[in-house]
Amino acid sequence: MYTVDDRDVVVPLEDVPQSDVGAPLPTIVADDYRLVLEYLVSEPDPNWDGTYVNVVGTDTDGTVALIRFHRPYAHMMGAPNEEAIGGHPLADRGLEAFAAFEIKQSSWIRQLETMNSVHPYHNRERFLQSKRHFAFVFHDSTFECVAHGFDVTILKSSILDSLDTVIKMFRADPK
Repeated sequence: MYTVDDRDVVVPLEDVPQSDVGAPLPTIVADDYRLVLEYLVSEPDPNWDGTYVNVVGTDTDGTVALIRFHRPYAHMMGAPNEEAIGGHPLADRGLEAFAAFEIKQSSWIRQLETMNSVHPYHNRERFLQSKRHFAFVFHDSTFECVAHGFDVTILKSSILDSLDTVIKMFRADPK
């Protein structure tokens, strides 16, 4: 985890699908040059009366969001979950459960820039201007990454079956 200072600004992302609040089953497929985050999208049942639970798994059909990050630089996934999100260093800036955000003036990016500054061809301004910090808070985990941007693909699929599409994305974009 990174240390936050007073400059970080948490901005909700409006252009990503709402994750399922019960079991989004976020999955990451990544290598050094490509990163895709996938998760089940919220599809409330209008007939649900609260007397039963739908158990889902990675093989359950539904709507899957594929978030393909452009030029990913760093990522992490794990704690906190939605019940402990108040312990995240950005919680008092508006980071909350079951939503996605961009962190403007990110401390994490500035710390990565400091780390990278020993590179002989490092350009501070270009580094800081090209990177964006994203955070997706799910039911059981939080995913964060630094990348240039992202695009969204929506599929009617299961998480497992959507991996075929992710593999095609990787083959189409070898770097």
